[in-house]
Amino acid sequence: MKSLQKHPYWWDDPAYKAVQRAEPAEQLPGAVEVLIVGAGYTGLSAALTLARAGREVVVIDAQAIGFGCSARNGGNIGPSFHKLGMAGLTHAFGTTKAHALLHESMNTLEYLKNLIATEQIDCGLHLNGKFSGAPTPKRYDTAAREAELLNKAVGLEFEAVSQADQRNEIGSDRYHGGIVYPNDGHLHPGRYLAGLAERVLAEGVRIFAPARMTGVKRDGKSFEVDVGGQRVRADQVLIATNGYSGPELPFFQKRVIPIRSAMIATEPLPTSVMDELSPKGRSFNEMSRVVLYFRPSPDRNRMVFGGRTFDQADRPNRYAPDLKRLMTRIFPQLNDSAITHTWSGTVAYTFDHTPHLGTHDGLHYAMGYCGSGVGRSTYFGHKAALKILGSKDGKTELDGLEFPTRRFYTGKPWFMPTIVRWHSMMDRFDL
Repeated sequence: MKSLQKHPYWWDDPAYKAVQRAEPAEQLPGAVEVLIVGAGYTGLSAALTLARAGREVVVIDAQAIGFGCSARNGGNIGPSFHKLGMAGLTHAFGTTKAHALLHESMNTLEYLKNLIATEQIDCGLHLNGKFSGAPTPKRYDTAAREAELLNKAVGLEFEAVSQADQRNEIGSDRYHGGIVYPNDGHLHPGRYLAGLAERVLAEGVRIFAPARMTGVKRDGKSFEVDVGGQRVRADQVLIATNGYSGPELPFFQKRVIPIRSAMIATEPLPTSVMDELSPKGRSFNEMSRVVLYFRPSPDRNRMVFGGRTFDQADRPNRYAPDLKRLMTRIFPQLNDSAITHTWSGTVAYTFDHTPHLGTHDGLHYAMGYCGSGVGRSTYFGHKAALKILGSKDGKTELDGLEFPTRRFYTGKPWFMPTIVRWHSMMDRFDL
């Protein structure tokens, strides 16, 4: 792995490179109508809606445009159903609210698809379904029952695939069948981000990076925002930092759990190999507590593979061999295939496994996408913008939900390595 690239495979795309033209922090204006903190999917989606409504918008980011998980994720898209499942969701919120939240999840995918089509964003969108593989018969039975419940609740389409037939879906014998979700798909995260950013810039939005917010306080009806020693007055502020919320935002830092997820990309593979691995061009995930997700690259010449890590540090030299081992457990055909890229990022989970948007001390926010951020962030960024505009169309089923934390939690998930190892053991013994 001497030539291993330690950055996202998506960053090599010319479209992603071309959009990296943020202004320097030194040129920040002294005042603006709306300041958005975070230049990822949430912030850019909100900026687009606000700018087209006539608002003056400035976006800042501590690093670069899409530096966080917006250009580090796997690019898999779906309706982002709740991690608790139907039973857990109903127990937490009741049947009526649970069904409403699930319908809201359906809306995230529809909004994403419509936005890409309307804006004509060339991002390698393929809506050819996802195969979710069951490593044990027990997992298969549980997943099939859950899919039936979702079908009855919100009309989710699915197909249960037996072990005897799974080779029609995936070039692997690891699984005991699986569930196909035909309306899921995948895209190129870097090109999607670039497309959003181009539309935002075309509307006159100014993006500044690197420009780290170091503090914010309310000053009458507006806010005074400290950006690396510079002061910016803003009528409205949207916090769109998700898994990168830091100590300058203690309320949010204590309510999101940053979980590191890592990925690898293989060298270019022969067409015959890719056709065997993914006969229908589907994306994949494994039904395990320690999440594994994988898919063909948009040009179908590489396999891109990802999963959760056992620690919070960015350790590409360690993650690459670990992920290669897991990948070849599923696809032994890739034993001799080189890995060209490895990278990681932090996704934001919440204590109730639910995204959140609303206001706190006058600050608008949208975050906590729980590993399903491509569709959720785009949709909820748009909804947050509508709330800033005072539009009744900004209403969501998440409105009014408590944004919980836990006593003594400071934003540093010291407990995650233990939890991941515990989940790994439960996966091993199918508990």
